[in-house]
Parts: sequence; C-alpha cells; structure tokens
Amino acid sequence: MKVSVLDINGKDTGRKVELSESVFAVEQNDHAVYLDVKQHLANKRQGTHKAKERAEISGSTRKIKKQKGTGTARAGSIKSGVFRGGGRMFGPRPRNYHFKLNKSLKKLARKSALSTQAKDQNILVVEDFNFEAPNTKKFISVLQGLGLENKKSLFVLGELNNNVYLSSRNLKRAKTITNSGLSTYEILNANKIILLESSLEGINQI
Repeated sequence: MKVSVLDINGKDTGRKVELSESVFAVEQNDHAVYLDVKQHLANKRQGTHKAKERAEISGSTRKIKKQKGTGTARAGSIKSGVFRGGGRMFGPRPRNYHFKLNKSLKKLARKSALSTQAKDQNILVVEDFNFEAPNTKKFISVLQGLGLENKKSLFVLGELNNNVYLSSRNLKRAKTITNSGLSTYEILNANKIILLESSLEGINQI
C-alpha cells in the first residue's frame, strides 16, 4: 500500500512510500493485542503496596475480655481486624506483576495494531525534520501544520533526536519515540501516528 509523504506544513511533497502489507495490512488478532497491552500495563506497576496485618500492629497482646458470659462474640486480641486500629485482614503485600510473552506474539500484536490504525487512515508519513535547538513553539507549529493540535499524536523517529524529543516533551497530547520503542499500547493509545521516513525501514525490521 502506497502513502503520500507530507512535509511539516502538511503539504504533499509529491512523493509516495510503500508500506509493507506484511506489517500494515494483516488480519487483526484481538487476543494478541489484549495480552500485549495487558503486559505493558502490568509491567508499569510498581507493586509496592503494603498494609499491616495483625501480626505487624503494635499493641497489647492481653485478652481484652473474658471468653464467656459477655453476651458478645469472643475476642482475644485488640489487634484483630474487626477492631478499630487493628490489622487489615488479607491486606495487599508487595508483589511483582511482570509476566512474559513470546516475541512472536508481541510482533503479531504490533502488526495488528498498526494494521488497525492504517485501515482507519490514522497513519501519516512525514519527511524527516530537525530543530537546531529544543523549541516547543516550533513543534506546536508542526502539529498545527498537520492538523493535530487537538489530537493525541505519536511521532515515530528513525533514531533518537534530542531536539525533537525535548521540543515535544512538555506537550500533553504529543509523544515522541523511536521505532525501537514502538509498542502495541502506544500505537492504540494515539489518535494519529506520524511516521518519519527514516523510521519505516526500522519498523519493518522490528
């Protein structure tokens, strides 16, 4: 499938590039996408949640009332979870949420996500550009030229470009990554994906 190459002002340069059908036109596999997004979000969790249980609460260990004759339930410790200030029953403990997926499944998920965005015409190919220094105003003008100032956009670079990255870092709706950092979650979380020409070869290889 051929796509027109735009400049940073959103105008057609008259050139076209070929998007590989094996990457941008595959049949979507919903389950692979689900697993990859689930892993991405799970791996971002710190897992440092912790609540004290009754063995970790400081307090007296004496029996707070006699076993029988009170007319109420028996109670042996003020640290029990049924009392105010007691330990939490079955509280959260630190744990690792990471889990592994096969590389082939992750590739299939990324292909499915890219194909979905391509089918919905949410992928733009823009010629490579650079800034002399980090400049957020210039990056905003690029977004305006492409008609993306009010849309969540993902710029995919062929290689790390600090000037472009730093120019976009302060913008809430724009994100810049390299083709090696492309994930299923990032692809589906964007309204528009802007591929720089230099990133296409790397995407096909990955």
